[in-house]
Amino acid sequence: MNKGFNRYCRQIMVFGGGGQKKLFNAKALVVGAGGLGSAAIQYLAAAGIGKLGIADGDVVEEHNLQRQTIHAGNVGMNKTESAKLFVEKLNPEVDVKTYPFNITPENVLEIVKNYDVVVSCPDNFKVRYLLNDACRIAKKPFIHAAIYGFEGEAFTVIDTPCYRCLFPEAPEISGLAVIGSTAGLFGCIQASEAIKVITGYGNLLEGKLLRIDLSTMEFFEIKFKTNPSCPVCSGELKEIHAENYEGSCKVVRL
Repeated sequence: MNKGFNRYCRQIMVFGGGGQKKLFNAKALVVGAGGLGSAAIQYLAAAGIGKLGIADGDVVEEHNLQRQTIHAGNVGMNKTESAKLFVEKLNPEVDVKTYPFNITPENVLEIVKNYDVVVSCPDNFKVRYLLNDACRIAKKPFIHAAIYGFEGEAFTVIDTPCYRCLFPEAPEISGLAVIGSTAGLFGCIQASEAIKVITGYGNLLEGKLLRIDLSTMEFFEIKFKTNPSCPVCSGELKEIHAENYEGSCKVVRL
């Protein structure tokens, strides 16, 4: 355990050298290098993840910097390339793979299959459903978070229940209002869940929806179970079909 011992000694005190070796050997994919992704990328890299995949087709804009803190000074650059520069400065031991394009029904399975855990940080329902379904088909852990204003939610899917068990189709929500610190908090929760998945340390938010309202400092944990009619958990959905990610993202083709 001579690789970066001083860098990681404080967390080795928590989950041991064996846990750190698991992190060194692990591959995590973060989809979305925005507000949530910035925090998740930062703390997975700092923890010593072996390989970090980052997917995002957007470029850095000035209004992003209120919450997307890893992109300072990189306005106009693709977010994955900007994130790679940040990670290389923070922890050069991490192998970064960039996907400077959007995740789509055509490419999602080919990308997801190469990773041990997928951290879902997009700003739209289409990609959340797409990642949930692809991860279940590929049998990869899926870590969800979403935020609005001072509020947010998070949970982890290992097998079942999944995202579609809780939300069979996308709710009607408009607007992208967000407080930067809310994004940071929930991205950190996602990084913590990914680290626990990899090391086997602690209890996961599996079958438990964590909701937090930072305006009132209220924390809620809502348990949920497998939906018997969920096409993903039932095993009926075996392939990714583009028409399942249009409109409300309801499954219309198995």
